[in-house]
Amino acid sequence: MTKGAIKTKTIKVNYLARVEGEGALLVRLRGKDVEDVQLKIFEPPRFFEAFLRGRSVLETPDITARICGICPVAYQMSAVYAVEQGLNVIVPPPIHDLRRLLYCGEWIESHALHVFMLHAPDFLGYPDAVAMAKDHAQRVEHGLAIKKAGNAIVALVGGREIHPINVKVGGFYRLPSRRELNQLKDQLSAALELAVASTLWVSGFDFPEFDRSLVLVALRSTDEYPMARGRIASNHGFDLPVTEFEEFFEEIHVPYTNALHSVVKTEKGGGSYLTGPLARYAISRQWLHGRAGELALSLNLGSVVTNPFKSIVVRAIEIVHALEEAIRIIQLYEDTAIASVEVKLRAGQGSAATEAPRGLLYHRYKFDAGGIIYDAKIVPPTSQNQKSIEGDLRSLLPRFSDLPKAQMTHLCEQAIRNHDPCISCATHFLKLDFESVANDAIGHL
Repeated sequence: MTKGAIKTKTIKVNYLARVEGEGALLVRLRGKDVEDVQLKIFEPPRFFEAFLRGRSVLETPDITARICGICPVAYQMSAVYAVEQGLNVIVPPPIHDLRRLLYCGEWIESHALHVFMLHAPDFLGYPDAVAMAKDHAQRVEHGLAIKKAGNAIVALVGGREIHPINVKVGGFYRLPSRRELNQLKDQLSAALELAVASTLWVSGFDFPEFDRSLVLVALRSTDEYPMARGRIASNHGFDLPVTEFEEFFEEIHVPYTNALHSVVKTEKGGGSYLTGPLARYAISRQWLHGRAGELALSLNLGSVVTNPFKSIVVRAIEIVHALEEAIRIIQLYEDTAIASVEVKLRAGQGSAATEAPRGLLYHRYKFDAGGIIYDAKIVPPTSQNQKSIEGDLRSLLPRFSDLPKAQMTHLCEQAIRNHDPCISCATHFLKLDFESVANDAIGHL
């Protein structure tokens, strides 16, 4: 290495740990300047949009639920609401409330998995939740109890915990009885107390000093914290019906990843945007229920959380909100004989967006007079968040470029896990190759 040469570092994380699926990371730095960031998703494409073609719109809830084992409810809800929008099917409030209850169950179990098993170890210095449990057994037990409460909702309302089978276009195949739902109340109330305490716990973590100005995009409703109803809004002025999603956003192919990147169209301002807890909180914090809202105030989160590392706190608050919302829905639930409304097939197009735990999930279907799909489009939260995640790394690394190898690698992975990217449901061991380059000479650190 010649005197005065600019030192360049290349970080390769061949397998990201504690994310749901197969992903990798490549970062190149020259001095303190970030030359390249690539969040690579190398799982083979699964072609769900393609094999939905030729299938009946009535099959969409069961097919799309298979896209993810962690958030199948989100895919079912976006699918049924899109089809119902295209067929002009209007479900009565009790069915919508029961669907919202099902969605609460998924938020609870998915958020709990991420907060306690995937993300908390980062802040406490453990390689995984198993190692963390040796010193924080009670916290892990609390996380499992909260997750179990969410699973109980999904099992009862959805028919089973994973890939629910009770959702249909027009409503449900079977409605739970008031007695069955009331049996969940004690479990949910106990989980609520654990969730409040856990929110206070995670709020005390040591967060890196890092703030980002982001374009935040989420549903906005006029009377509730967003899950399945509302317009698409942002903190940068967007306010549009879901039917105009594709007029404002587009997916682009990026050579180094098998997942498309969703971005704002150039003529609409261009660039990346972020969905998920930080976006929902910024746009709809006023609709957080009692104790969730009180926590947000007492923890001084402000109107917008600009530090992505604090997303774990917002995610924990959303667990509290979902538990309170679930209890409220159960308390107001009345037995009804109407499990679903009539669905008449016709030619048309329908679109819908709901709020998956990780963010906005958009579905659009085109179908013929017999209800047979000939075109489908699904835009998951991870596709929408990838460029923002890469942006986090571009902004973060210059501030910490002098860190030792292990610390810098950990920080990169932690920054990715801030957003709980759902690549799929597998987790892999991390293999790291870390190189230092000076001009054209390459040497291992």
